[in-house]
Amino acid sequence: LSCTKWMLQGQIFASVSSGRVVGVDEVGFAECNEFFYGETPPEGFTEPFHVKICQQYNKEPRFATLYNTEDKTPLYSAFKYTKATQRGEESWLIEPQLDDPGNDLKEMVHEADTVGSVNNLGANQALITDYVDSGYERGQLNLGSLNEADFQLATYTLTNAVPMTPSLSKSWHRDVEHIVKQAVAPHCENGARLYLVVGAVPSTLRIKDKVSVPEFLWLAACCDAPEAWSVGFVKRRSDENSIEDLSVEELEKQLPSGARLFKSNCGGGNQSQDKMEAILQSINQIQSEEPILQTVAGELGEGQRANEKRGEASLLRRIASIIAIPFTKLLRIIVYVLVEVVRYTCSFLWYVIKQFGNIVMGRLYSVWNGVVTYVTAISTVLVNIPRDVAKVAANIVMGFVRIFQNTLSLIYRILSVPGGLFLHIMAFPLDTLCATPTVLKDIAAGVGGTCSLIVDATAALMSGFYYI
Repeated sequence: LSCTKWMLQGQIFASVSSGRVVGVDEVGFAECNEFFYGETPPEGFTEPFHVKICQQYNKEPRFATLYNTEDKTPLYSAFKYTKATQRGEESWLIEPQLDDPGNDLKEMVHEADTVGSVNNLGANQALITDYVDSGYERGQLNLGSLNEADFQLATYTLTNAVPMTPSLSKSWHRDVEHIVKQAVAPHCENGARLYLVVGAVPSTLRIKDKVSVPEFLWLAACCDAPEAWSVGFVKRRSDENSIEDLSVEELEKQLPSGARLFKSNCGGGNQSQDKMEAILQSINQIQSEEPILQTVAGELGEGQRANEKRGEASLLRRIASIIAIPFTKLLRIIVYVLVEVVRYTCSFLWYVIKQFGNIVMGRLYSVWNGVVTYVTAISTVLVNIPRDVAKVAANIVMGFVRIFQNTLSLIYRILSVPGGLFLHIMAFPLDTLCATPTVLKDIAAGVGGTCSLIVDATAALMSGFYYI
């Protein structure tokens, strides 16, 4: 599995699958819009911690997921029902770029493969280790058994899983498979496409104070036949053994405010009552039938037909057959128990091996981190030693230069005081002699100016008397 950075599509890992985290500002789910009725994703899911993921396989889109990075669970997965198969082997992976968009891993990988290469691992998504010893299983929203064989690997990602108890997981898978395969899909034929949106509503209950356990699970189906129709289902955590059928409009009222799952409600109020009654009748029939009773009824029917064909069989043969049936069933039960014991023993051993591997990898990761931190600190100190020595030497040289400069300045100032005094004393007679002519000139100018003033005053006085 592989997934790109926020807006780039990554490469294929081991030719298995790829995914694409769609930018929050991008309209819809990019190339995964085809998995929604009318190519229109559900509305009303607009929180900033909702991340759109286009899940891909062999470079082709397979289904779309809206992931909640706050509750560490998907809000819904949307896909088109094509052909159901048996569930394949589980191989769970995580999306490293949800936690560290800048890391070098552009692919969905196993959790152990991210050791030392992903920062803040588990900050925005659930990890496999979150489910260990929690009492909960990883329950798929988009069931692998509702996809073709080569599609199933793309569904085994933790971005498509929510915590379920073992009993709820078993009941959820059984009910959804039966409803889709036996009740919904048979009524959406003749070239019509069946769109499925499977989601979970988170609760305040969390496993390991991190991953939210869903309050209830829901399924919405839409058939784009000429007379489009839709139907919804809800399975509550408090009632694991039953599943409630309801209209899509009623289902939307139990989801976040403003939720709209299908464009134009996929038929809405224009749905054919006969079609809906036939679908609901099929659903009720499935819910009322028990698998064991169906098996017993089938065996009894076959036995009756065989008896009719053997109408001429002897009484002794019939008695022997009646006696052999309990032993045959007992032998089948013993074989079944032995097979289950072997299977669960192998599963337990595999679980122990995986846990041991996770512990060893965790310890190696811690040791590696310590060594890297120590080497980094030592390298930093060693690299800084020559620089610090050079700075100290430069400061010493600059200190000596400043001392020498200050000494020269002090000597100059001390010698300049007597020298200046001597020069001023020697220059005094010369300055005095040079100033004498100027002084005499100024005295003469003053005397001449006084005489001129007296003459002018006398002339003015005589002129006044003359006028009078």
